[in-house]
Amino acid sequence: MADNELPDNGREDLRAGSVTSADPVGGSSQATPVATDRDDSAAVGTASAGAGVKRPGDRVFETLSTISAALITVIIIAVGLFLMIQAFNPLRLNQENFFTYGGGWQTANLEEMKFGIPNLFFTTITVSIIALLIAMPVALGIAIFLSNYAPKKLVRPLATLIDMLAAVPSIVYGLWGAQVLGPKLSGFYEWIHSWGGDFVLFKQYQNSPSFATGGNMLTGGIVLAIMILPIIAATAREIFVQTPPGQIESALALGATRWEVIRMTVLPFGLSGYIAGSMLGLGRALGETMALYMVIPTGPEFRGSLFDGGSTFATAIASASAEFNNPTSAGAYISAGLVLFLLTFIVNSIARAIVNKK
Repeated sequence: MADNELPDNGREDLRAGSVTSADPVGGSSQATPVATDRDDSAAVGTASAGAGVKRPGDRVFETLSTISAALITVIIIAVGLFLMIQAFNPLRLNQENFFTYGGGWQTANLEEMKFGIPNLFFTTITVSIIALLIAMPVALGIAIFLSNYAPKKLVRPLATLIDMLAAVPSIVYGLWGAQVLGPKLSGFYEWIHSWGGDFVLFKQYQNSPSFATGGNMLTGGIVLAIMILPIIAATAREIFVQTPPGQIESALALGATRWEVIRMTVLPFGLSGYIAGSMLGLGRALGETMALYMVIPTGPEFRGSLFDGGSTFATAIASASAEFNNPTSAGAYISAGLVLFLLTFIVNSIARAIVNKK
């Protein structure tokens, strides 16, 4: 038999998908399985078939998830439609321009309805900006400390303590701001007014709130800053701790100090999350009602002074609850609620866009 020829039983073994290997010691042969193209195709087909099969638990979970997402979408759309429908008739009866009229609201007489949002809009924005200017740097310092400087044993207790600020009811903040914080700041406000009273931000008018009570937009902004502080701090901290350790170790290996590591690595990595958390805090500030209702006295109009009173969208709606027996009069305030709804939606959309951009 030629060397390159195989016996008949060898050919049969090859056709069966195995090869025969000789045992160098005993001289016996042993069949070793060999994967064929037919076996590979069968395995791929089985895997594909298994991937396409949905178990009952998967179907139930997918259905519930889809229903939940659809439900929240329907609720938001329903709220928006409700606000628009209820606001349509009052806006039609309004004798003034809704976007430019800055006088007092007159909604009792349906034949002479006059109302507009400039005062509410500027007061809401002013108080919210004050809160952001105070809360953002403080929250940034807290987030950096908890993620980079604090001992591991103190991180969780301190983070829990800060998060507890978000659990305090709004009315408690309002009582504290009106009874404690405002009077304590009266001397500070008088000192600012003594040298900056000619400036529009620190000007006091004859019908402005007294410094003795400390009730004004600046006090409201400080109280609101404490309320949104845990939102910004928690969001920023969760982003900062996700900084890749390799980048931090590389910076330290190059001789960077701890502050340089934070400035060149941690802050650039978590900047978008920090801004997004600030926008979420702003959305929270725009809709705050009870705390500001108790801290900021009602003012005649927005005059640009931080020592003045005023009404935000939320506090104006809350203070006019006695007029809600008349659907048309209530619709005038619902129109203000529609503007607040759209404003909050825009702010939260900006925050989501910042997060997605990262």
